Amino acid sequence: MARRLAAIMFTDLVGFTRLGQQDEETALRLRREHQALLRPIFASFGGREVKSLGDGFLVEFASAVESVRCAVEIQRELVKRNASAGAADQILLRIGLHAGDVVEEEGDVVGDAVNVASRIEPLAEPGGICLTATVYQQVRNKLPIVIERVGARSLKNVQEPVEVYRVALGAARSPSAPPATPSSPNVRLAVLPLANLSADTADDFFADGLTDELISRTAQVPQLRVIARTSVQRYKKSPKSIREVGEELGVGVALEGSIRKSGNRVRISVQLVDARSESHIWSMRYDRPLDDIFAIQDDIAGQIAKSVAVQLSGPASGAELRPASTGTETSDMEAYSLFLHGRQMFGEKGSIEAIRTALTLFEGAVARDPGFARARVGVAETLLWLATEGAIHFHDAEDRANRELRRALEINDGIAEAHSVLAALYLGSDRFDECEREARRAMELNPSLADPYRWLAQLSAGDGDIEGAIRLLEAARQLNPDDINVLSFLGRALAYAGREAEALAFWAATKDRVRFRTNAHMSEFYLGKGDLAKAEESVRELERVRPDSPWTLVYRGCLAVRQGDPATARRSIERLKERSERGEMVVFFIGFLHYALGEMDEFIASMEEALRHDVLPLLELLYSPLYAAARADPRLQEILRRQRGLRRPPSSADPAHPSAER
Repeated sequence: MARRLAAIMFTDLVGFTRLGQQDEETALRLRREHQALLRPIFASFGGREVKSLGDGFLVEFASAVESVRCAVEIQRELVKRNASAGAADQILLRIGLHAGDVVEEEGDVVGDAVNVASRIEPLAEPGGICLTATVYQQVRNKLPIVIERVGARSLKNVQEPVEVYRVALGAARSPSAPPATPSSPNVRLAVLPLANLSADTADDFFADGLTDELISRTAQVPQLRVIARTSVQRYKKSPKSIREVGEELGVGVALEGSIRKSGNRVRISVQLVDARSESHIWSMRYDRPLDDIFAIQDDIAGQIAKSVAVQLSGPASGAELRPASTGTETSDMEAYSLFLHGRQMFGEKGSIEAIRTALTLFEGAVARDPGFARARVGVAETLLWLATEGAIHFHDAEDRANRELRRALEINDGIAEAHSVLAALYLGSDRFDECEREARRAMELNPSLADPYRWLAQLSAGDGDIEGAIRLLEAARQLNPDDINVLSFLGRALAYAGREAEALAFWAATKDRVRFRTNAHMSEFYLGKGDLAKAEESVRELERVRPDSPWTLVYRGCLAVRQGDPATARRSIERLKERSERGEMVVFFIGFLHYALGEMDEFIASMEEALRHDVLPLLELLYSPLYAAARADPRLQEILRRQRGLRRPPSSADPAHPSAER
């Protein structure tokens, strides 16, 4: 055996398998073209083509630097090529790079370095490049490119988590992919909770609300990605240093400060800090009438934009990054105060009663100023949250939320959150094309919003592309690392994709933050594996945290059937039927229990009803191992076919629905 150190590159032609099933001739033509384009580039950087992998390559380099230079050149050449190609003729590659010890056998290379590189490649976005820390350490400061840290990732058949980095190219994304995630640590910003220095501690809501406002405001700065409120709120009154916060959130700069409110005056002190050196970039103090609060927000966002511009391109680019003023939206400071208080209550999501209070506050703001569009968005969002939790009638909440959002967008079509909440409403009512349109509009208006990535991930998974859903969820996680919805969906998607070791590691790392949903997914996973002992542990945790949840009743019932106790499952069915009579949308839970009892006719009837009410549990039916046998039933196949018919196939002629790797 001949051992040596080498840099290993894996490439993959995005969407080739799917395209081959739809249009084999086009797929083969694009593969030949991509091979002809790549081979000369490999050679020009000293790369040795070890083998062609059908729609990709395994290439060996003697130098990690040359391997990265080659990867960057490939992606840049493809950007040029794709600029003049139609939507159906795009060539998009993912590239993964690792360096380590390899063994040559009859012209082939094997070893851990090859295995790791093959696992890194799928983590890259379409048109992207991912590399390991080993490569990063060898190329950092040697090439005129920006490389950002992604974080530790658990890889299949690799014992220890691997630190992953990505090259920020700022181009070459697939038409269906979300806007680019942050291109440099220097332009990832955390707006930390403003400290309330007012004599009245009741003004905490004003400080928290203003923090939320600054997050929304600065997120409109082009090329700036702002960490969501959910993930920065844990640093309220935290003793951690700016450097520690920066490392935990993966940000290069942080805004910190304080607010003192007294009568009709407000004093705000803020400073922008380099998270790595903890040096101050600039600081500002405002002492003005409360009526000037909107001008203060504009000024702070503008100062941040100017500082970011200097870091990116020098002083001349400041005007390019300056955000447009959003205007005050309301001149009624009492309405604005109610709105801020509502934002605080809704953001904390401490209990159903807290959300009801937030709804009342938003309604109060709208009552004082019917033209306050964002307050109407708050009303809609709280209504949908309460409906999802079963606290109010689902369809009544949907109808009213829809009216509030429509009115808000009539007043101001540029509110990203309104489009995002509308996308969620459309998703919940199986209006998938409208959901995608609104989600993409929200991302155009505010690329720092995490929720639209989640809606698109749901669509991607429903279209059969679970790996695409994972990539979207990873992008959402960068923007909001502590969002329990993103964390919950990501762990579940990893399991559905067959990446079981990664899913288990992810659940172990996030279970304390997402206790109920993680245990629900683990219950499903272990039931699918037939590991009743571990399923019992997870179900008991569900019963401890939320004993009355339909998911708790379902998994206890499914487990009881496996344990020889069908009576427990039947009691759960009766409890759920009582809730259904009260207006709760629990029909598919009842169907799951019938399936566990082997009652296929009742299961199909429940799924039919779920489809009629727009609550078909599509992801469970498509991916869950619990329903693998049901997927062979022609009746369920017909239900799924009708569900898919609700989503119009992408068309290259329709800019709202571009061709996508689904």
